[in-house]
Amino acid sequence: MTYIPHSPKERDAMLATIGIRSLDKLFDAIPAKYRFPKLDLPPALTEMEAASLLDELAGSNESTRQLVSFLGAGMYSHYIPAVVDHILRRGEFYTAYTPYQPEISQGTLQGIFEYQSLMTALTGMELSNASHYDGATAAAEAVNMAFANFRGKRRKVVLSPTVHPQYRETIRTYTQGMELDLAGDDPAADLQAAPEALLPLVDQETALVIVQYPDFFGRVFDYTRFIESVHAQGAMVCVVANPTALAMFKTPGEMGADIVVGEGQPLGLPLWFGGPSLGFFTTKKQFVHKMAGRLVGETVDSRGEKAYVLTLTAREQHIKREKATSNICSNQGLMALASAVYLSVVGKSGLKQVANLCYQKAHYAAAELGKIPGMGLCFSQPFFHEFALCVGKPVDEVNAHLLDHGILGGYDLGQDYPALKDHMLIAVTEMNSKEEIDLLVEVLKEAVHA
Repeated sequence: MTYIPHSPKERDAMLATIGIRSLDKLFDAIPAKYRFPKLDLPPALTEMEAASLLDELAGSNESTRQLVSFLGAGMYSHYIPAVVDHILRRGEFYTAYTPYQPEISQGTLQGIFEYQSLMTALTGMELSNASHYDGATAAAEAVNMAFANFRGKRRKVVLSPTVHPQYRETIRTYTQGMELDLAGDDPAADLQAAPEALLPLVDQETALVIVQYPDFFGRVFDYTRFIESVHAQGAMVCVVANPTALAMFKTPGEMGADIVVGEGQPLGLPLWFGGPSLGFFTTKKQFVHKMAGRLVGETVDSRGEKAYVLTLTAREQHIKREKATSNICSNQGLMALASAVYLSVVGKSGLKQVANLCYQKAHYAAAELGKIPGMGLCFSQPFFHEFALCVGKPVDEVNAHLLDHGILGGYDLGQDYPALKDHMLIAVTEMNSKEEIDLLVEVLKEAVHA
């Protein structure tokens, strides 16, 4: 129940204003038989009993604290410095007021400003919004922005089949009713083909082309020439990026991308059994008036001292909604702060070290797994810290065997790509030791030859 701190006198005044005498009258529109239904609930518990029961239920869960994890596919087990959680739990951040009134929101505004500055540096872009709910919704918002940029005159979006399947599903959900032509979104496509295979789909009707970097299978492509070819048709390019990889490889900004989005979870956020998460969204300055969400700027106050303000706010909150780019009017502010703290603490060299550890360990794992008879890598292109592995047996059976040995196995690619039946996506991060990788190799040998 929500606590509403109104006195009886205040409640009576409000009821009198709307012309009724009691709170019960507010519910006359609800049929009486539905107002107080009998609920099949267990007997009430004391606070101590409830806490004990919840501890018991939580104890049945297994996490990366108990299991060795090689599962990624968009959410990754990374080390998070203790200071990240310490700062998030401070009352001034944990219960921060929404930043519409700068005179009482300087801390929140500075946190967002620092986050936005860090994300532009990481992606090589010119500006960032405050954040979206997750990587998938950020990708869908890129479609909204491109559609608005062309004022609805271009109605085709080319979507690479190697973009995360859940991102593509979210985009399809977002664009229902927009009469958009989603081309290229075909899980039965030739997955060995280079990104240039999408270019014949790009024409004068195309508003946006979306690719992933590294792609869903972990492969790394330089999209520079690809982006030039798309721009030649007048279309925009959105790159869905893994932020950890950006510390090691050429940034999408250097490649000429118009929009860079992605999942911010690798930047200081726990897995949390699926969320909450963070979607980052960066773009070029020329598109700032089409970008959804908030933009915080640095200025000076009347005394000449540094201050932070909302330079641009979500237009859907202030104008007619039919003129808005998006209906997103909130952001994952606390999660954005976590990523800002993480990036500030590890720094540029630290993030490069994390990326390098992921890269080196993943390549060691791939080399060792490739020696197992009957197994092999699906693709020959360079990869970051994920790779597709043919296991030759149903992935759910293999993963069940791994779980018996305390190992959380890879993502079953066959559930999204029919051609990759009996293939799993293995993710390796800095959290995986050589001993754990060797254990994975030994247990997979057992699983395949059982």
